[in-house]
Amino acid sequence: MTTRILVAGDSCADTYWFGDVTRISPEAPVPVVRVEREETRPGAAANVARNARAMGAEVTLCCVLGRDEGGERVREIVQRDGIHDAIVTWGKTIRKLRVIGRQQQVVRVDFDEPVDAEARMFLQQTFSLALADAEIVVFSDYGKGALDNISALILEATRAAKIVLVDPKGCDYHKYSGAHLVKPNADEMRAMVGGWTSEAQLESKVARLRAETRLSTILLTRASVGMSLYTNDGVTHFSANAREVFDVTGAGDTAIAALAVGLGRGLTLTDAVGYANKAAGIAVGRFGTAVVNEQEVFE
Repeated sequence: MTTRILVAGDSCADTYWFGDVTRISPEAPVPVVRVEREETRPGAAANVARNARAMGAEVTLCCVLGRDEGGERVREIVQRDGIHDAIVTWGKTIRKLRVIGRQQQVVRVDFDEPVDAEARMFLQQTFSLALADAEIVVFSDYGKGALDNISALILEATRAAKIVLVDPKGCDYHKYSGAHLVKPNADEMRAMVGGWTSEAQLESKVARLRAETRLSTILLTRASVGMSLYTNDGVTHFSANAREVFDVTGAGDTAIAALAVGLGRGLTLTDAVGYANKAAGIAVGRFGTAVVNEQEVFE
């Protein structure tokens, strides 16, 4: 039976300008990139949705996109991939522009367009309509405003008996209370609990965080170290699964998508995290915002 996943949160258009570098600018000590090709890929929540779909799930994407070139391109791609559209059209699309010269990122330019209260109201209505058909809800919080009311959305999802997974942002995890699992990366964890000098100290700090925020499970992604799963039963470590790290962009999106798909397949949490770790290892070996498919992860 196909897993039904609702992905909600901040989405963006990841745009890449690819070109060649042959000289340094006479105006400043920077390379001159002669742009030869442009590509736009769905990012953030839209990237989670694409990965979950490629891994075999039935997916609905609930987010806000502008009526502009970036938003239209993202919508076109997710619809082409067979993802159900619960997208609110409003304002301008968040865009990340990366200039690439000789396969190296020269500069990234962010066009942040925070989601306002009115768009968020429409998003919540759309979310409520889409929730009934989902088994698992993934919240992708990039701090751009779409999930400023996430506490209410989590409460609605848990009351509907959905499994709730969160990719978090910021230093207030109380707003994620009630979620079944929250997946911060190492930098986000440091912002929450401070640094640590040993695994025992980290485990103690995570236990305190879990107690204070009433979060039963935290999955910490740790780049080259791997992943650590903290539950009421203790901690389980997963070694990094990457053969070669080429680009970490979007690896967390791929990981939480694989985790959701694994749980939807009836795997234990530990086994699902193992597949999430495998999926992230594949994603970092690819350039830019990447999609990993079902055969690569689960077969």
